[in-house]
Amino acid sequence: MKSCLNFLREIGCEEWVINHSYEVTLKALELAEDLKNDYDIDFKLVKDGALLHDIGRSKTNGIKHAIIGAEILKEFNYPLEVRNIVERHIGAGIPKEEAIILNLPFRDYLPITLEEKIVTHADNLLNGSTRVSLDFVINKWSKRIGSNHPAIFRLKAIDEFIVRK
Repeated sequence: MKSCLNFLREIGCEEWVINHSYEVTLKALELAEDLKNDYDIDFKLVKDGALLHDIGRSKTNGIKHAIIGAEILKEFNYPLEVRNIVERHIGAGIPKEEAIILNLPFRDYLPITLEEKIVTHADNLLNGSTRVSLDFVINKWSKRIGSNHPAIFRLKAIDEFIVRK
């Protein structure tokens, strides 16, 4: 974990981003551990993707931080799988139709692989560096985007898949 954390510092991430990324990593690894008996999970990919998921916040705290983060990682020759985690972790994923509304390039930002879904969900279950419940996230998002927004349904679906209540 140290090399990715050092990279975040070197690239200019603030300490709150580094602390958040570290906590997301711990949560993501816990989620992966809970799923390992049923799925073949690349734990190193989960760890690296979680640690680096917010690297784009070194340039912006807006929604484009995911795209910028993937570009930074491409510049430093990180594997496509890590870059995809970074680019697709925003919200519970964003389909291309919603991406246009959000002024993002027209493509899907939906997590596809299990590792992408794990990191995305771990990120959603943290408010800064504090772990929160799914209900907390749903309430927070509902106030911001409305309780019937498709993102709420994507959040619930990813939770059902990852947490499997």
